[in-house]
Amino acid sequence: MLQKLCRIRRSPAAFPCSALQRWTEITSRIRWTKTAGGASDRLGDSSLFNETLQIAAIGRHQGGRYYCKADNGLGSPAIRSIRVDVYYLDDPVITVHQSIGEAKEQFYYERTVFLRCVANSNPPVRYSWRRGREVLSQGSDTGVEIYEPFFTQGETKILKLKNLRPQDYADYSCISSVRNVCSIADKSIHFSLNNRTASPSIKLLLEDPLVVNPGETVTLVCVASGGDPAPTLRWVRTGVEELPRRSVVNGGTLTIPTVTADDGGVYSCMATNNVGNPAKKSTTILVRGLRKGRFWITPDPYHNDDNIQIGREVKISCQVEATPPEELQFSWLKNGRPLRSSERMVITHTDTDVSPGTTNLDIIDLKFTDFGTYTCVASLRNGGIPEISIDVNISSTTVPPELTVPRGRSHLIAQEGDTVDLQCLVSGKPKPIILWSRVDKEGAAAAVAAAAAAMMPDGSAQMESYDGVLRIANVSREMSGTYSCQTSQYNGFNVKPREALIQLVVQFPPIVEPVYTEIRQGLGRAFGLSCRLLRAHPARLLRYEWKLGSRLLTMGQFSDQRDDTDYHVRSLNREGYGEYTCDITNEAGAGRCTFLVTGKAYAPEFYYDTYSALWQNRPRVYGFKLQWTQMEPNAVDRIMAYRLGIRQIGQSRWWEQEIPMEGNIHKGELLTYNLTELIKPESYLVRLTPITRYGEGDATERIITYSAPVNPHLREFQCGFEDEAVCLFSQDKTDEFDWTRHSAATRDTKYTPNTGPSADHAGSKQGFYMYIETSRPRSEGDKARLLTPTFNVGSKSTYGTVTTNPTYCFAFYYHMYGKHIGALNVFLRQKSQTMTDTSVWSLTGNQGDRWRQAKVNIHPTTTFQMVMEGVRGSGIEGDIAIDDVTIEEGECKDPPPNNLRSLAPPTPPHIWQLCVTLSLALIGRRR
Repeated sequence: MLQKLCRIRRSPAAFPCSALQRWTEITSRIRWTKTAGGASDRLGDSSLFNETLQIAAIGRHQGGRYYCKADNGLGSPAIRSIRVDVYYLDDPVITVHQSIGEAKEQFYYERTVFLRCVANSNPPVRYSWRRGREVLSQGSDTGVEIYEPFFTQGETKILKLKNLRPQDYADYSCISSVRNVCSIADKSIHFSLNNRTASPSIKLLLEDPLVVNPGETVTLVCVASGGDPAPTLRWVRTGVEELPRRSVVNGGTLTIPTVTADDGGVYSCMATNNVGNPAKKSTTILVRGLRKGRFWITPDPYHNDDNIQIGREVKISCQVEATPPEELQFSWLKNGRPLRSSERMVITHTDTDVSPGTTNLDIIDLKFTDFGTYTCVASLRNGGIPEISIDVNISSTTVPPELTVPRGRSHLIAQEGDTVDLQCLVSGKPKPIILWSRVDKEGAAAAVAAAAAAMMPDGSAQMESYDGVLRIANVSREMSGTYSCQTSQYNGFNVKPREALIQLVVQFPPIVEPVYTEIRQGLGRAFGLSCRLLRAHPARLLRYEWKLGSRLLTMGQFSDQRDDTDYHVRSLNREGYGEYTCDITNEAGAGRCTFLVTGKAYAPEFYYDTYSALWQNRPRVYGFKLQWTQMEPNAVDRIMAYRLGIRQIGQSRWWEQEIPMEGNIHKGELLTYNLTELIKPESYLVRLTPITRYGEGDATERIITYSAPVNPHLREFQCGFEDEAVCLFSQDKTDEFDWTRHSAATRDTKYTPNTGPSADHAGSKQGFYMYIETSRPRSEGDKARLLTPTFNVGSKSTYGTVTTNPTYCFAFYYHMYGKHIGALNVFLRQKSQTMTDTSVWSLTGNQGDRWRQAKVNIHPTTTFQMVMEGVRGSGIEGDIAIDDVTIEEGECKDPPPNNLRSLAPPTPPHIWQLCVTLSLALIGRRR
């Protein structure tokens, strides 16, 4: 059943050259997903659960295949997909290279050069090359070879210049094209190749490394020492996306005022000119400073005891990060007095190449007299930077740490949004830093799988606390889990870490779907609403409550076997329209499903592929064939009419009228309304609003822009010669005389009695027609040829090739009355490499004083015109007239059609055609 409810929907605003798929099943749960990129799968995105997925301002990375899943609990879910292609074309770039084996000091010494053109696009880009104004192609020049590598799928983009010649020093252009798909214009790039062309080279005017003090201004200077075209210079910082915010770049000069320790690192100057490889040179900025002073106490490693005892060894370690590390120096004090290394007080330092730097004080055979305060002092050898001092107390009260969790605080329950304090009590002297992390009790494999989710609130894997408290503000459900507090070796004892665990449970309101859905229904129909529970904590004692507005409809409690609740309306009445809500609640709050039930009709969808939509029969005005389909016409009550609004661009006044609809509109039917009396060359904003007994539905708008109807693609053409422009007919320049536009009311019959019509084909003396005047100076055999506009044939594919050879019916009315009538001939003129005229119809002699219709099938295979040739007979009573010329796609049919004509072109298989021709003019008068 669901397969029948799936159709393609054009959405010009969101997907100008793509399609969205629409699914309609009121009682089904609908969800959109995507294979990769594009639409996010966030639960808060309500459009993922609507029948129509809308993506505003779609980007190139949002193309791909979209899947719609519909589930109503009956059988297996229905799944359908639609591919969305986002078309684009970036500016092309030309890069110039020389084969590595041939490279010498001069870039073109060995005279083999490659020009490579690249542009990102969808669909794949096609490239063409020019040298000056000369178009280059494979084989057109023995010194030029155009590569077609296998990885480019036949697209030509690499130009090889073999044995570089003087004429090869020229301006080259690469033109990239996607064949005007989505009206994307071609783009081009130019490169001037000469005997000075070379890859870039640079040099740095500074020391490396550059050692500075905090607060100083650093200036890095990079200059180009070679390269043609002149290279572009830019600075980058290794491992960091951006340069320091305070930095100023002026060409190749980078200035960093008031430098800080965070500004240190490797800076690189890059030079590019799209010739050869970029040039790169780097330097290191070292900002002098001392950071992260820490200490730890290590009891005698030869005894299985974490306590400090008299007569045993104890080691005090001090660690500091220094920049530059070779300037780091340490000194020790005991109770404020300098301490030197001795047999019982052994002072050692790590190598200066090791960072961070560490110094150790080993106290051998600890005595009471050794108790006191030991101070580690770190400094830089050349001064200018404040020292770091770390005090460590060694006494009988110096004991290793112990870690506990306060009673009743090992299992915490909080609600989402609360502020939670996780606390571990630490004893001992000195008190160490406490390290907090999240743990997984399910084992190592599960820990790896959940690594991304087991981050701390600040996004890191571990957080430090000096008082043993971890505060989590605005706690979320993702913060549920087991937390570990652990003693670190820093600022404490270097012993086996002490650890305690705290379980945190975060309660949160139910998560439901759909969050919001709009449902359109007609009066008297039955429908159902379903609200589904996705997640909740706690997930027990869940209750639901259905309301319409503020009126309670039903309530109850979830069973263990169900995760959804339904509400059914047997017969919708007017009071049943409105906003339905379903609240599913637990101890932490409520999750709400919202359903807006309305009788508003969906918006109509304009049909943008109408062939020859614009016509022009009079010089100052034009007409436009407006076509549309109705989105889901059967979803609501019958559409009784459309309100048509039209406003000239640049003006504020709207004209409105109603277009009545008889009977039901079927899904996919193509509706047509002719707009007339539009003023050339103005553009108009058109708004169309469906009307049901519920009221007005959703409106849709489009802009109609005038363009001269030159060389239209032919589906239907008609001309009654009523306007001076004569429907863009033209006179042949190679004949003896011309056809004349006239009406019987103005025709002079003084010299030509007993010939010519007394009215046009419709019987009106004021109506116009075309005729040949055979009076003098015309002589027997003179010819007058009248040419129709030029037409393109058939449907065209994306890349402009004709996919079918259609048949057309050419019809016209003729009047051949008089004893000297000559001949009326019709030719099919096709424009290919040579222009050919093929006779398709001919008639001679007197046919009586009345209008007759002629029809003939034509089979053009290329651009064509119809030629109407009148031949003068033996005397002056030989006027020949024609009127009401038509060309329609398809075989000629009998009887001849009346004046009501369907202007709608054939549609794709998923659209059923309805042609409604209305003769009401735009401003209300009949045409």
